[in-house]
Amino acid sequence: MKTLIADDSVTSRRFLQELLKSYGPSDLAATGTEAVAAVRTALAAGAPYDLICLDIMMPEMDGQAALQEIRRLEAASSIAGPGRVKIIMTTALADKANILQARAQRCDCFLVKPIQKAKLLAELRTLRLID
Repeated sequence: MKTLIADDSVTSRRFLQELLKSYGPSDLAATGTEAVAAVRTALAAGAPYDLICLDIMMPEMDGQAALQEIRRLEAASSIAGPGRVKIIMTTALADKANILQARAQRCDCFLVKPIQKAKLLAELRTLRLID
């Protein structure tokens, strides 16, 4: 499973990277802009991500805008439905407006920080990324 972890918190990035390391390689991004650039590069190389863990509150471009741009890049590459990257929003923002906005932009899951390993792994199983 190829993963992109996008979070402006070094601690959060390392925590998720440690949790996911046994499932495959992961790349890191500290801003929404970096996340979108990584997705663009992966798509151009023909090696898209399987999973993106995306924080909402990030500098330059927030996670909501990054999510929208990632889905636009996939559409431009004719990637839709089950072929799309699975995106888990990982955020401290658990308010209804943020959840609804992320769902409207087609995120696959919404996990509230602090992320619990058991919940993350359960979601990965639900998304059929791990056994």
